[in-house]
Amino acid sequence: MDFFDKLGQKATQTYKYTTEKTSKIAKEAKLKMAMNEHKDSIEEIYTEIGKKIYQNHIAKEDVDIDITLELEEYCIQIDELSDRIEEERKELLKLKNKKQCTNCYYEIQNDYNYCPNCGKTQQDIEEVNDKTDENMDNIVEEE
Repeated sequence: MDFFDKLGQKATQTYKYTTEKTSKIAKEAKLKMAMNEHKDSIEEIYTEIGKKIYQNHIAKEDVDIDITLELEEYCIQIDELSDRIEEERKELLKLKNKKQCTNCYYEIQNDYNYCPNCGKTQQDIEEVNDKTDENMDNIVEEE
């Protein structure tokens, strides 16, 4: 192989690596931005809940059915946004080749057997998820 062939191959490898790294960084930034937007939405809902409760207090009325249903709807929205944030967080960890300690929730490398923060022995995330799924299945079957 001559010098220019080697140079071309090296440039191609560098380009591929740079493209993959840039794509990964862009995905991470997009996930973080989505998480922040969802957190902002939750804060707005908290404010609306507070306003509704205070307006009810000012009116010096007992909590009526309408406001209770409205507050329940806000709570459902918060639950949905929280679920989205959790999914985005998990995807972000996966992009960073990390997992979360099952004890202290510290972010650690996937191949760590012990948490450097609390020292807890780590199981594979898949094992934990499988056990959680099995437990949920057992609960449903028992009912």
